[in-house]
Amino acid sequence: MSILFRRSCGAALVYAVATQGAWADLSANDVWSDWKTYMGGMGYEVTGTEATSGNVLTVTDLKVAMEMPEGEGSGSGTLPEVSFTENGDGTVSIDFPAQLPIAFNIAAEGEEPVTGELLYSMDQMKTVVSGTPEEMLYTYTAAGLSAKVTSLIAEGKELAGTALNISIDMKDVAGTSKSTIAEQRGMEQAFTVASTTYNLSFDDPESDDQAAFNGAFNGINFNGSGQFPTDMSVSDYEALIATGFRFAGGFTFDSGSSALSGNGEGEEFAYTSTSQGGAFNVAMDGARIGYDVSQNATDISVTVQDLPFPIDLKMAKAGFKFDFPMQQSEELQPFSMAMNLTDFTMSDMIWGMFDPAGALPRDPATVSLDTTGMAKVLVNFLDPAVAETLEQTGAAPGELHALTINQLLVSMVGAKLAGTGAFEFDNTNTAAFDGMPAPSGSADLELSGANGLIDKLIAMGMMSDSDAMGARMMMGMLAVPGDAPDTLKSTIEINKQGHIIANGQRLK
Repeated sequence: MSILFRRSCGAALVYAVATQGAWADLSANDVWSDWKTYMGGMGYEVTGTEATSGNVLTVTDLKVAMEMPEGEGSGSGTLPEVSFTENGDGTVSIDFPAQLPIAFNIAAEGEEPVTGELLYSMDQMKTVVSGTPEEMLYTYTAAGLSAKVTSLIAEGKELAGTALNISIDMKDVAGTSKSTIAEQRGMEQAFTVASTTYNLSFDDPESDDQAAFNGAFNGINFNGSGQFPTDMSVSDYEALIATGFRFAGGFTFDSGSSALSGNGEGEEFAYTSTSQGGAFNVAMDGARIGYDVSQNATDISVTVQDLPFPIDLKMAKAGFKFDFPMQQSEELQPFSMAMNLTDFTMSDMIWGMFDPAGALPRDPATVSLDTTGMAKVLVNFLDPAVAETLEQTGAAPGELHALTINQLLVSMVGAKLAGTGAFEFDNTNTAAFDGMPAPSGSADLELSGANGLIDKLIAMGMMSDSDAMGARMMMGMLAVPGDAPDTLKSTIEINKQGHIIANGQRLK
């Protein structure tokens, strides 16, 4: 997990830097100098041949290369020619070649290296830079941007074009990127993409297994800002964070679709999905990391060989978000976590598998949970050795000290459970609750439709009379009648002595 996390963060940073369109200045030479300073500060080796003619600075055979730490591999990109043209109005235009080949070499310890090439193509790319040496604004447009894996050699075999195909294509790209240079480099970015399509397929040459995955996003918008140390390495995420890196930003999209089909172990499968927009937001710095992901009006259809009909699902909204501390500290640190699945429905054919008579209400189901709390982080999650140590020792990475349930909602098949609560946890007492830190606090719960649901389950033969009696006795012990028919409410308390109390009655 730690290695994947570091590589993913490093790849995201490289992508963020690469898509900023390169920075320019009021003078062509200042622009090129800033490129070299910035890329060199990130750990890249930048080489090229410079030539100036009038108001144009041309760099030929421009190569940007980086060696990954611990011998894990390397990457490099080569531009045959890049020109910086002073426009005479205080701005500089940057002209790129139509194609940029990017070579990579991944060398995992004890395994044969994987090598390949990614071809990055630019259609009618235009970049103009304005501002001052200390604050540069890049404005760029492109009719299209695309990337395709043109070579991938593993175990001595060429996979690209035969066993594996990967490509992505973006249309009508426009954006701005502002770079502010001080003790650290500040970045503010915004861009739009009219449409993005992607394709991935593989065909195992040693079996009949094969799959094709493709999809599209329309109406993409991105806004983000960050602070980057002037001397950093995108391949060493822990060191990057320690030197002041921070970033916050996110994507939104108007609609999306995807499709997956193939054959695995002799069985065919297919999957399609559509959505009417969504968002992906992330924030990270040296102390915390947070994600907020959501998707609207999602339709999913899955076809498998064992079922004679597709599995069709719909949901009005689905999402999750969290904000976690990452650094070890003796002080308690706040965290939050939430998820929702709103108005979830299934097709009648799925319902018919276990409820052919339609006894159960088929209203849309909702599951929602929103929590906040306080925790003590016992390890540095950014240390790559942490995951290995935790796996070997089984040690806990942190201590839960407080948890607030801001919202709990489960609504389905005619029943609904809602509640809130707040608890503290004594990490010095793990004996009272079978190894768990002893909780103290209370929760207020309300349940409606439970007796009606039990009656329906009995009629369907899915619950016996004795099981129903046991369930009703348990509800009677834990809850009291609510204000409306077939409603129950309960206040569950746990005191510091370990006593469990339901509506004033001690249960333990």
